[in-house]
Amino acid sequence: MTRIMIVTDAWYPLTNGVVTTLAHTASWLGRFGHEVRVISPLEFDTVSCPTYPEIKLALFPGKSLARQIAAFQPQALHIATEGPLGWSARGCCIRNGLRFTTSYHTQFPQYLRSRLPIPLAASYWAVRRFHDAALHCMVSTPTVERELAARGLRNLVRWRRGVDTELFRPRSKQFLDLPRPLAAYVGRLAVEKNVDAFLQMPWSGSKLIIGDGPERARLERQFPRERFVGYQFGEQLAAHLAAADILVFPSRTDTFGLVNLEAMACGVPVAAFPVTGPIDVIEDGVTGALDSDLARAALRALTIDPARCRERARRSGWDACTREFEGHLVECQPHAAAMHAGGAHVMANAAGAQIPRRLVAQRVAR
Repeated sequence: MTRIMIVTDAWYPLTNGVVTTLAHTASWLGRFGHEVRVISPLEFDTVSCPTYPEIKLALFPGKSLARQIAAFQPQALHIATEGPLGWSARGCCIRNGLRFTTSYHTQFPQYLRSRLPIPLAASYWAVRRFHDAALHCMVSTPTVERELAARGLRNLVRWRRGVDTELFRPRSKQFLDLPRPLAAYVGRLAVEKNVDAFLQMPWSGSKLIIGDGPERARLERQFPRERFVGYQFGEQLAAHLAAADILVFPSRTDTFGLVNLEAMACGVPVAAFPVTGPIDVIEDGVTGALDSDLARAALRALTIDPARCRERARRSGWDACTREFEGHLVECQPHAAAMHAGGAHVMANAAGAQIPRRLVAQRVAR
């Protein structure tokens, strides 16, 4: 039995690709035989994130988080996000000489820049400081790896994203009775998702918006003819997505865009900008269309063979993706004890063995 702790500032009831990825990963780690403990804002007093009240930030989690780490005694510890919990876990590990891994899920500097006038150089400095302390920083695509390497990160490894091809599968287009062709957007309705680009795009058929967020009220007022259905989950989400003729993914700040794989699994081609995220997920002319003109990309996506999309998605099961995650984990305790120098704890040498890829099974705990 291997005890794995995942610390994340993004967790239920929040709905996004990070939560989906971590939830599936934790579940599959349990199937592989590991005991998993997820530390999330649900266990702390929280405050709403400024400009984004759906996101709950843990208040002063340091001491309580340290106690939980000590009580669980993880054999591997992964920090998934750069929020209050992530920074607190990072600090606790460094003070106690514990080795850990991190992952980069969001283009955090661009996300901040879309909301606040913070220079990208300052944000990337914080990103480097956060992730450089880890043995491995896991990234989802080659493009993200190259971009972060150009910004000075040196501990990067690849961790693909997956899709549930049993849930997300081709279904009847008659599920929705809307004028065709039907273009869908799935995701948060927030400024960094660039949903306006989709809604302003010239289109002769219907537009379906699946999701919610701080921008929904404004978007519904500004685009009253479009169909807003809010968040959908499970079978309902899959049925809405499969009913579309294409998915339009207008974001310029995502590192991956998990919904692109979900759409492809439904046999729905994707139209997107040729930017980080889509450029590594969508094969232009095969599973979708990439173009600096979103309307042009959408029209080209209508000509894509849905069977090719489904074929591509079937190669991205969560089991294979979780095996990659598992293989990048490292032993939490260093071979040499943490040293105390000048009144501050210093981590021992970072060159340690990885956790074995196959270990004996137990259960998943939240």
